[in-house]
Amino acid sequence: MQQDNKKLGITYMCIASLSFALMSLFIKLSGDLPTVQKVFFRNLLASIVFIILMIKDKTSLKLTKEEKKILFFRALSGTIGVLCYFYSIDNMNISDAAALNKLTPFFAIFASLPILGEGIRKKDVIATAIAFIGSIFVVKPSFSLRLLPALSALTGGLAAGIAYSFVRKAGKQGVDAKIIIVAFSLFSCVVALPFIFFVYKPMSLVQLTYLILASLMAMSGQFFNTKAYSVAKAGLIAVYDYLQVVYLAILGFFIFGELADIYSFIGYVIIIGVAVFRLKGGKYEDRHRK
Repeated sequence: MQQDNKKLGITYMCIASLSFALMSLFIKLSGDLPTVQKVFFRNLLASIVFIILMIKDKTSLKLTKEEKKILFFRALSGTIGVLCYFYSIDNMNISDAAALNKLTPFFAIFASLPILGEGIRKKDVIATAIAFIGSIFVVKPSFSLRLLPALSALTGGLAAGIAYSFVRKAGKQGVDAKIIIVAFSLFSCVVALPFIFFVYKPMSLVQLTYLILASLMAMSGQFFNTKAYSVAKAGLIAVYDYLQVVYLAILGFFIFGELADIYSFIGYVIIIGVAVFRLKGGKYEDRHRK
């Protein structure tokens, strides 16, 4: 059963990574819009859709005080994460922002200790560190960073890592994935709404379409990301978040005609190699436990 959970968690994370890669693509294609406006529309449609699904499935809203507290901190950290990440994209080189944000799996692993009480294995830290090096090869950041956006990207990575740990804790408590997603989506919309009145920028039909598509991909990413951290340990699946880099490289080639250079290919080999190694390592450990 444990092995099945590992496979399922990895599968969910791979789907989530592809979904978030597509979300990033559509956010970029939506053009120059205020950060809070992008965040608001990213999560508004998700809120509506998952509320409808909750009504359809007659999802129980009976939650303990502890579960409500977990959902609050998941929503708070998740909202801080997405606001900071979108701000960094809007105000600095996107490759620099992406490289800094890829520290999220580090934070997810280390946050799992105080939040979940899960031990941190040396091999998990090493695997995630190697994958991060692979992402550096791919994005090739210039590291000519302005201080505030750089700190924002790092804060976004930290907040996202904490949020993922609370997602797993909520999953272990038996909280329905739809409730976890709605709590975060509604919370972020409520936080962004007051700012919308001051910075709202009229959108063309094309921009609105891209934001809707980004929202749909965010929904998919949130759902499968939530499911992944609900069934598998952060240390095992966090490394698969780096597949977003590979997905974006493929999308860039087919949509923008961008051809990866030798450094990018080295990065792909490192990222995929670490992912395969972790999967094989998990199977080896399970065989020797039996």
